[in-house]
Amino acid sequence: MMRVAEFLSFEDGFYTFLFENGEELVFDEVHPRVLKQFDLKHDESFINKSFKITFVEVSQKNDEDFVIYRVESLKQL
Repeated sequence: MMRVAEFLSFEDGFYTFLFENGEELVFDEVHPRVLKQFDLKHDESFINKSFKITFVEVSQKNDEDFVIYRVESLKQL
């Protein structure tokens, strides 16, 4: 499912997006294919830009209470 979110920041290894419902979500990982297209780490021109975003929630095998979020795809609006 694609949702619309605004890219807020890349800080300390985490990517922060603000969704249209006001929810702020911090992503631990971004698929390398996405980073090739959108250099969110270094290109500040993407800050405050809106994207259609697809992401997954990944549980750790040894600790199911620990979940990370990974961006699978981005499409700039």
